[in-house]
Amino acid sequence: MFAAQSNATARTADPIDRVEPQADYRITLDGRDLSRLISPRLISLSVSESRGDEADMLDLVLDDSRGDLAIPKRGAEIKVAIGWVGDQLIDKGTFTVNEAEHSGTPDIITVRARSASMTNEMHERREKSWHGQTIGAIVRAIAGRHDLKPAIGDALAKILIDHIDQTHESDMSFLTRLAKRYDAVMNVKDLRLLFMPIGTGKTVSGKALGVLAITRASGDRHRYHVSQRESYAAVRAHYHSNSKGKRKSVVVGGENNRNVKVLPEDYPNEAQARAAAQAEYDRTQRSQATFGYELALARPEIFPEMPVTVSGFKPEIDETPWLVKKATHTINADGGFSTSLDMEMRDDPTTERHRSHFRKGGQ
Repeated sequence: MFAAQSNATARTADPIDRVEPQADYRITLDGRDLSRLISPRLISLSVSESRGDEADMLDLVLDDSRGDLAIPKRGAEIKVAIGWVGDQLIDKGTFTVNEAEHSGTPDIITVRARSASMTNEMHERREKSWHGQTIGAIVRAIAGRHDLKPAIGDALAKILIDHIDQTHESDMSFLTRLAKRYDAVMNVKDLRLLFMPIGTGKTVSGKALGVLAITRASGDRHRYHVSQRESYAAVRAHYHSNSKGKRKSVVVGGENNRNVKVLPEDYPNEAQARAAAQAEYDRTQRSQATFGYELALARPEIFPEMPVTVSGFKPEIDETPWLVKKATHTINADGGFSTSLDMEMRDDPTTERHRSHFRKGGQ
């Protein structure tokens, strides 16, 4: 059915011959470039890149009023690159078709695909106990089982896990749980299994990410939200002492804080309890404020984990360091090309004053 150079509909130049940027994309299905076939039929193309266990998603909607398009089979592989005419296209990876729909009238084909290798096998439940292994060893073992290339943060890779059970739990669910315990990003990106610290500010190859500066003039719509629901001042985690078998606890954020979140799970030792408490504390601090923004002109090079600063909004918005949690790039039939960003607070030495501001209810 359906990428090679296929330009989205060009926008008409104004009287002074100013040329508006044109969206461009390349789509291949099972190795066959179908861009030119798709171009006159494109209704919308959307790529959503997420952090965590949520797969990157491709949504493609095509006009089939002529009835000459075939419905792609489930399991077919689609490779996507997007960008602007005249610029190098940004490779967004390989996706596996998991949903296809034909509806009408008018007749439309809708295809939904998720990042390749986020396959059914990753979601199959299994039984496994891990003893005395590092996170690096665990992630590498699971990556090898699914023919994935592991990409693991150095500090995380060295952490020793005395014991952890994977009981009637899929590899995807198990790694997600492990990542949450250590405040890490776990995802599959184009045949790579990523396990990296959240907000590390580096690419998979270890290259530092530059801070993206966005102004209010860059976009159309925004939404800033502050929530008291997750504004805990401390987190407590329980563990059992090996020597006496007593139930003990550790607190991250200060013993004297009254607004304490208690984790429901008991951990096998103090080190794992402290790591879980620290991870949950960091997560609750980041989620105290969120910021959504739609860029009028797409920035296809933006992806989750990029650090961001903004200007032109309220002082508390401009002063907060942000971190991209999700980026959605959308091309429409009229040539419109936009990027929507979901962001949360970024760990930064200067953010404590903003966090204390949120804990006080903004007073």
